[in-house]
Amino acid sequence: MTDRPDTPRLTDRAEAARRARIAREAEALRANLRRRKQQSRARVTAPEAPPQDTSGNEA
Repeated sequence: MTDRPDTPRLTDRAEAARRARIAREAEALRANLRRRKQQSRARVTAPEAPPQDTSGNEA
C-alpha cells in the first residue's frame, strides 16, 4: 500500500487570510439574514394599499 503524505499545511499568512475571509463571509451572511428578516417583517406589517397604475394611461 502506498503511503500518502500528510495534507499540506497553510502558512501563517495564508491561514490569517483564510480566517479573515471566513469572518467576512460570516458577517455578510448575518447582514443578509438581518435584511431578509426586516423585509419579511415589513411585508407582514405593511398596510394594504391599492395597486397603483404605472402605465401612464389615464382612465
